Amino acid sequence: MAVRIRLSRGGSKKRPFYKVVAADQRAPRDGRFIEKLGTFNPLLPKDHAERFVINEERVKYWLGNGAQPTERMQKMLSALGLCSAPVIREQPKKSAPKAKAQERMKEKAEKAAAAAEAAAQAAAEPASEEAQA
Repeated sequence: MAVRIRLSRGGSKKRPFYKVVAADQRAPRDGRFIEKLGTFNPLLPKDHAERFVINEERVKYWLGNGAQPTERMQKMLSALGLCSAPVIREQPKKSAPKAKAQERMKEKAEKAAAAAEAAAQAAAEPASEEAQA
């Protein structure tokens, strides 16, 4: 039996509330779980104490027994120092703009930089004239 540490969604529509659970990976997301390890309320501010409440001792126990956290849970647990941060994979090259689109973007950026430089010079000239007068 492969155990996962994951989020189980609760709360009403558009008002999410999550339980942090240890569950068999074959069990449904919001269904059967082995043990509740904590809670996560994404509606609270990031610095609020009640946003992410977890029983660290039990999480360490499950990680020691081979439970794998999901990618989101791994990110949250790494902030507490309970496990390593997830590996961020390289984005595929297929989705990058093609050569002509890259040239157009480069030209557009150059024009914008030239316009910003011209505006800066225009703003500097009246200021220098006022200083001389």
